[in-house]
Amino acid sequence: MRIQFVVVCAAVALALLTVTGATSPVMPDREWTLTIESLSSPAGAESSAPQLTTEGDRAILSWMERAGSRATLKFAERTAPGWSAARTVVSGTDLLINAADVPSVRALADGSLVAHWMQENGPDPEAYNLRLAWSKDGGATWSPPTSPHHDGTKTQHGFASLFDAPGGGLGLVWLDGRATNPDSPNATDNMSLRAAEYTAAGKQLRETAIDTRVCDCCPTSVATTAEGPIVAFRNRSDKEVRDIYVSRLAAGRWSTPVAVHNDNWKIEACPVNGPAVSARNRDVVVAWFSAQNDEGKAFAAFSHDAGRTFGPPVRVDDVAANGHVGVELLKDGSAAVSWIEFASQRSQFKVRRVESSGTRSTATSVAGAEDGRVAGNPRIAQGRDELVFAWTETSNGASRVRTARAALR
Repeated sequence: MRIQFVVVCAAVALALLTVTGATSPVMPDREWTLTIESLSSPAGAESSAPQLTTEGDRAILSWMERAGSRATLKFAERTAPGWSAARTVVSGTDLLINAADVPSVRALADGSLVAHWMQENGPDPEAYNLRLAWSKDGGATWSPPTSPHHDGTKTQHGFASLFDAPGGGLGLVWLDGRATNPDSPNATDNMSLRAAEYTAAGKQLRETAIDTRVCDCCPTSVATTAEGPIVAFRNRSDKEVRDIYVSRLAAGRWSTPVAVHNDNWKIEACPVNGPAVSARNRDVVVAWFSAQNDEGKAFAAFSHDAGRTFGPPVRVDDVAANGHVGVELLKDGSAAVSWIEFASQRSQFKVRRVESSGTRSTATSVAGAEDGRVAGNPRIAQGRDELVFAWTETSNGASRVRTARAALR
């Protein structure tokens, strides 16, 4: 099995945002009572690539474990005492382990589970297929895997985000490299953002192109508003400007993508640093990383019209950020935003409360202050009256997925 980890050069990981529009002023930090409590992780040795998903009160942690040439996708569900026992979705020697493009397991509205992962489809390490499977018995058994794409090219298909489709069933978006196939007469070398929907019985209904030129390997994110799903992703203009855009699914059609904010970040390579989106009713918040001039910054912006328009960005980090953001819209309309702070040559997984007015709480360190190094993309999710965190910790050459929680009062 080929173990692939995406490494971003220091010049990209440490960069400063050049903002052409207004930015919300950063107010003096306010106190936020948030106590981080360790949760015993169900992940075993040599685990990585964590993901957190929620459906109602159900929160699910998934991750990858490596043993020799074999990789295994496992998951556990949050319970009152802690995490449930780990269960296996799939195992094999051709599964992809990637710190940025990670699998997931999520509950759907009808109580069933769906999982997605990546499987190699050729000798090129950038070539792999997106695979889906369903479980009707809590993960004890899984359906035969299928793929939402049918182009047959040995190119990238990944960075998927899954969601409940309107009217029941499954929806998902992913980055699709079919147009990067050098053997195709229609090759454009453009990565596209595509979407598909399935019925509750697992039958695919359609496949749609949302945007035909996007950043090659920045993770996507989806949330559901009162008006339907909204996807956030990093776009790519013909002049290599790679700002964050959103598209909304309404009446069966994805809207023309629009910028959350015109950062005008021009970069000749993919920064491997995607946005995060969260929604509640018609309120939406998007968090992202944007960079230039050797200093990175993380931002969040709010919408009160289901993602049609967004207010000015609020800066999230304190000194400099490596990005890898997460966001959860809280019941009072504020947002809990997480990111990797980079200061004094050390990376920390941090979280703070942010309001659309620009008011911020003091930042709380989740991991990295004294323990092992935080690697990959840390996660945040909102469960029943709590925030749940997951990250990969590396120490002495070994990796392990760790988890924590914080009560919301």
